[in-house]
Amino acid sequence: MRTAPPDLARSALDAAPDAMIIIDAGGIIRLANQQVSALFGYEHDDIIGQRIEVLMPQRFRARHAGHRENYVNDVRVRPMGAGLELFGRRRDGTEFPVEISLSPIEDVRRTLVAAAIRDVTDRKRIETELIATRKAAEAARETADQLRQLADQARELADRANRGKSRFLATASHDLRQPLQTLELLNGTLRRRATDQCSIEALSQQEQAIGAMSRLLNALLDISKLESGAVRPEPTDFTVASIFEELRLEFASIAANKGLVLEIDSCNDAAYSDPSLVEQILRNLVSNALKYTHEGWVRLRCLHEAALVRIEVLDTGIGIPADQLSYIYDEFYQVGVPTNVSRDGYGLGLSIVQRLVRLLTLKLDVRSEVGRGSAFSLLLPASSGRSVTMAPTIVESTILPALIGEAHVLLVEDNESVRRATCLLLELEGYHVTPVASLSEALQHARQGHKLDLLITDYHLNDGETGTQVIAALREMLSMSLKAVLTTGDTSSAIKQLPRDPYLRITSKPIRAHELLTLLRALLAA
Repeated sequence: MRTAPPDLARSALDAAPDAMIIIDAGGIIRLANQQVSALFGYEHDDIIGQRIEVLMPQRFRARHAGHRENYVNDVRVRPMGAGLELFGRRRDGTEFPVEISLSPIEDVRRTLVAAAIRDVTDRKRIETELIATRKAAEAARETADQLRQLADQARELADRANRGKSRFLATASHDLRQPLQTLELLNGTLRRRATDQCSIEALSQQEQAIGAMSRLLNALLDISKLESGAVRPEPTDFTVASIFEELRLEFASIAANKGLVLEIDSCNDAAYSDPSLVEQILRNLVSNALKYTHEGWVRLRCLHEAALVRIEVLDTGIGIPADQLSYIYDEFYQVGVPTNVSRDGYGLGLSIVQRLVRLLTLKLDVRSEVGRGSAFSLLLPASSGRSVTMAPTIVESTILPALIGEAHVLLVEDNESVRRATCLLLELEGYHVTPVASLSEALQHARQGHKLDLLITDYHLNDGETGTQVIAALREMLSMSLKAVLTTGDTSSAIKQLPRDPYLRITSKPIRAHELLTLLRALLAA
């Protein structure tokens, strides 16, 4: 068999993103790429001809010789040391965790093996942060058991992330959001009862931990759904202004709290794509801009270009060095954040953006200058001219606190922990609450003639029942437009396509306690 010229082989190795070495049956390093020198601290010429054991800690070297002989007798593509903790050793003696994949190279003269070596220090750090989050949340004794279970699940999923993020959280959305919702509501209840400064501070830290865990969960679920193919675009004509208004409502207070100006231009254009997924792209871009902008402004605008609509997110933030632009879409990568310091977020937003852009076959451009800011430009097909459906107008107003004590709420929730936590919060606020677990129990309550001002129902109930069925059945029985809040841990496009009306609010779990209470007041006053 003809082998590749040495220069070509060396160039191919240097083009690989991971450290790559080629060793013979005796464990001698024959070829190594530039990433090996960067990772292990050896000059290229110093490493060639060395035994492979020089790159591992002393405690592994004796056993490795036997493992190497076993592999030579059964050469095949496989990970090295499956299920074991592997470490590499730099020239200066420091160690770091690694993952290694082995691949045989066909050669008529001798047995050669290619080894791809990846530094997984960042992943281990993420696992450590998840464990720290679990410990912080244990401050609430009433929810300690649920939190421990949640953290164990999250840690187990994080350990498997490198073997496939699509399997990482493929079926965990509902199960993980429910205990998070319970934690959030119980935290809100305790914050309203706490009076001493020590308790207030502990509950505040717990709330931050719950928020961080929720954001990480949402991001990982988004990536998992995109990689598994569960997200299917549903393109339609939509107005850009409707998305702009949603983003203004969501980010105006966040920008103000940072002392930033959020500028959202008016836009009369209509585009053709999946509006829910486009909104998710822009939400992540605006969130990212606010995160990396410490003074000045963040601006959202649209420009009409022939058959295209260009939507731009601009900021006066820290900017991105030119040599880092190619890395900004990598998972867990953050501009200017060393691996050994705490992070604001986990560097997943732009990775999700890139996946969504590819899914929708759109184009995303980025311009940036260090110290002056960045600009992300999303190109969308313009609307074909068909009629564009506008969302119904939601009437918001204020409600007198006295009315809360007169309001009777029917709560339909099949998860006992969430149901009890919601009752505690609402009853503390002054509402009269009747908790039930199913459609039949809700209808039975209504038949008994009890006063009913507001319905709160989960979307996915037991035995295939849905919250929309509960809302429709109660409205028909009562012959009135019953005001309702539909809560759900389902973030699929099917939820976003549910019909809206002025007396219905749809919110995703976990919803914060104060947000839920604000939503109820506004809905009662509508």
